[in-house]
Amino acid sequence: MSGDDVAARARAGTATWAGFAMMCLGMFMAILDVQVVATSIPAIQRALDVSPDRISWIQTAYLTAEVVAIPLTGLLTRILTMRWLFVASLSLFTLASLGCAASGSFAELLSWRIVQGLAGGTLIPAVFSAVFLLFPVRRQGLATTLAGVLAVLAPTVGPIVGGWITSTWSWHWLFLINVAPGLVTAAAASLLLPRERPQPGVLRQLDPLGLAALALALSALEIGLKQAPDDGWLAAPVLGLLALALLALAGFVLRSLRRARPVVELTTLGERSFALGCLLSFVLGIGLFGSVYLMPVFLGFVRGHDALEIGEIMLVTGIAQLATAPLAVALERRLDPRLLTGAGFLVFATGLGLSAFQTAETDFDQMFWPQVLRGVAVMFCLLPPTRIALGGLAPERVPDASGLFNLMRNLGGAIGLALIDTVIYGRAPHHAAAIVERLRQGDLDTARALGLPLDQVKALAGGPIPPMVQAMVQPLVERLALVRSINEAWALAALLTALALLTVPFARPRRDPGA
Repeated sequence: MSGDDVAARARAGTATWAGFAMMCLGMFMAILDVQVVATSIPAIQRALDVSPDRISWIQTAYLTAEVVAIPLTGLLTRILTMRWLFVASLSLFTLASLGCAASGSFAELLSWRIVQGLAGGTLIPAVFSAVFLLFPVRRQGLATTLAGVLAVLAPTVGPIVGGWITSTWSWHWLFLINVAPGLVTAAAASLLLPRERPQPGVLRQLDPLGLAALALALSALEIGLKQAPDDGWLAAPVLGLLALALLALAGFVLRSLRRARPVVELTTLGERSFALGCLLSFVLGIGLFGSVYLMPVFLGFVRGHDALEIGEIMLVTGIAQLATAPLAVALERRLDPRLLTGAGFLVFATGLGLSAFQTAETDFDQMFWPQVLRGVAVMFCLLPPTRIALGGLAPERVPDASGLFNLMRNLGGAIGLALIDTVIYGRAPHHAAAIVERLRQGDLDTARALGLPLDQVKALAGGPIPPMVQAMVQPLVERLALVRSINEAWALAALLTALALLTVPFARPRRDPGA
C-alpha cells in the first residue's frame, strides 16, 4: 500500500462513513429481497397462475444469477471503480425490481429476477471490500460490524416484512419497496464515495472463455443442488449437472492459473489464513442459511403459524444480533480474532444443537434461548473471520478476495440447504414407519408424543390399524415424523459448525501494515 493510500484511509471522515452507510443499505435491500419474496411465493403463485413445481424458480433464478455475479466483483471493481460499481449495480437492481413488480407473466418475472440477481450479487462483496479499502485498521471493526449486522439482520426480519406486505397490500409491493430507497441510495453514494479513475482498458484483457466456464460451473452447481433433494442425488440429471459443474470449474481454474489477468484471482487461496477464512465463511453459510430456513419450515408446517407470526418469533435472533454488536466491536479490537472466532462458532453450534430437541409442541418459549445464542454468536462468526481472511491483504487484492470470501458463504448456504432438504424429506418416511411400528407394539411414549389417548394405543397394538383410525392417526404420524427429521437437520448443521472449530488454531491473522 502506498503512503498516499494509507493517508487517505486515515482521513476517512463523515462523507466516507455516509457513503459506506449507503452501501450497507443497498446490500441490506438485496438480501432482504430474497427473504420477503420467499415468504410470499404462494401469493405470487396464485396471482400468476403458476404450477407448484415451477414457482420455486422465482428464487432459484435470483440465487443462481447472484452466485455467478459474486466472484466477478473484483473484475468489475477494477473496470468501474468501487464507487461506480455500487451505483451501477444498485441502479440496475432498482430497475429490475420495478420490472418484477410490473410483470404480467411468469416468464417475464423470471427474466427480471435474473437481472436482479446479477445486480444484487456484487453488492455484498463490494461492501466487505470497502471495509478494508476505505478505513484504517482501527475503524475496520466498526465498519465490518455495521455491514455484518445488516447482512445477518435482513434474513431475520425478512419473513415479518414479507408477511406484512402480502397481508396488507399485494405481492407487487415486495418489489416496489426497493424503488425509492434504491434511487436515493444510489444518488447519495455517487456523491459521497471516494472518486477513482475507471479502467475500461481492463476489458481488453478479459478472458471470455474463463468467464463462461465460471458462469457455467456456478449455474450448474446451483441448479443441481436445487434438484438433488427432489430427484435424488444419484438421479441422472443431478449427476449430470454436478459433473458439468466440476468439469467447468476445472477448466476455469486451469485458465485462471495460466493467465496474467484472470477473471478472478485465485492465488490468494494459497494463503493459509485466507483459505481458512473462506472455509469458516462456508460453514457459517450452512448454519446461517439453514437456521433461517428450518425455523419457518417448523413453525409453518408443524405449528401452523402464518408468515407474519413466523417473522415475529424470529425477531428474537435479530434483537440479539443488534444487542451484541457493540460488544463484538469492543472485543474485536482487544482480543485475538482466533479466540473470538472459536467462541463464536462454539456458541453458534450450541444454539443450533439445542434446536435439535424440538417436539410437536415447541413454540416461542422453547425457541427463545437457542435463538438468543445464535444471535449473540453470529457477529463473532462473521467479524473476526473477515479480519482473518481479508485483513492482511494488499488493497489491490481485496476486491477479488472479498468476492471469493462471500461466494463461499453463499455456496455453503446452497449446499447446506440441499443437505437439509435431503435429511428432512428423505428421513421423514423412515420416521413415520418407525412410529407406526411402535404404535403396533403398544409403545406409550410414542402415543404421548402423538397426543393419542393411552387406552386407544392398546386397541392399536398387535394387529392392523383399522382404516378409520388410520385416517385419524396418519396426520399425527406425519407431523411427528417431520419434527424428528427437522431435528436431525438441526443436529447436522450443529455438527458441521462444531467441526469448523478444528481449523481455527491454524489461522494466521495479520494486521494491515498501514494501520
